[in-house]
This record gives sequence, structure tokens and C-alpha cells, in this order.
Amino acid sequence: MSDARHLVEVSHVPMRFIVRTVASALALAAAAAVIQGIAVTSDNRGDQILTLLGVAVIFGLINAIVRPIVRLLTLPLFVLTLGLFTFVVNALMLLLTSSVSDRLDLPFEVDGFWAAFFAHW
Repeated sequence: MSDARHLVEVSHVPMRFIVRTVASALALAAAAAVIQGIAVTSDNRGDQILTLLGVAVIFGLINAIVRPIVRLLTLPLFVLTLGLFTFVVNALMLLLTSSVSDRLDLPFEVDGFWAAFFAHW
């Protein structure tokens, strides 16, 4: 009986990944539409969607791998600022995502720290 329950739990993992990726892609699209300095520079709508999905995967990987390390290293700043340093870390993760996307030739741009900072409001 527990084996069947385990199979059901494992089958939800891909769906959770898909939902999170699509949600991140939608959030990135909204940020690109609203915030000056964040842009998807492709002309074709299909390419824009694929770019946003690719950037969302990269963003998820960076948040899963790099962000916990950065948060641990900057823990004193989190305590000193009562958690407000989270906004700075989030902006840096988005800038890192933009840099990785650029190296992978994805047409996604974040022009500077402040654009990345305001993307997380």
C-alpha cells in the first residue's frame, strides 16, 4: 500500500516543476512588460514564450543551487536588516540569471541592479 502512495507522490514532481516554471515565466513576462530595463528582445511571440520558459528554468536552477549558499554567507546581513537584504539577494539572482541567459544566447536582458531590484516588488 505504501508503494502505491509513493508512486503517486513521485508523479506529482514533474507537474510541480511544470507549474513553477510556467508561473516563473509569467512573472518574468509581467516584469518585462511593466519594468523599464527588463526585456525579452525577440520579435516573434513564439520565440518570446520559449525564451521566457528557458529563463524561468535557469532562474529556478539558480534559486535552487546558488541562492541558499548566498543566503548562508550573508546571514549576518539578513539579521541586521531584519530580512530586508532578501530584496538585494533576489535582485542579484535575477542579474545572475540574465548573465547566464546571455551566455546561452537567450534574448533576455536585465539592465542593471535597480531594474532587477524593482522586479521583485
